[in-house]
Amino acid sequence: MAVRIVKHAMEIIYLLTDQNLIQVIVGAIVNSSAGVVRCQAIDILPNRCVNQAIYIITTSAHESAFKNIKTMAKCLADELINAAKGSSNRY
Repeated sequence: MAVRIVKHAMEIIYLLTDQNLIQVIVGAIVNSSAGVVRCQAIDILPNRCVNQAIYIITTSAHESAFKNIKTMAKCLADELINAAKGSSNRY
């Protein structure tokens, strides 16, 4: 089911933007990741920033699809497009 949602979201992204799907997804992850750099004694893996960005995107897509007529795939596509653009309409 999750694979089907992501596949439909990618099709929607391609139809709406006519851009490379990977470029849109990478841009969304980069714009959603934490941007604050602090001096810390503990090393944080770069993987954690990517995981947090993916978590934020999927959580906001889930919250926008809850009690809404739009499908989960459409909400995920909208969230990825808005995050890639750096829009303020995202979570």
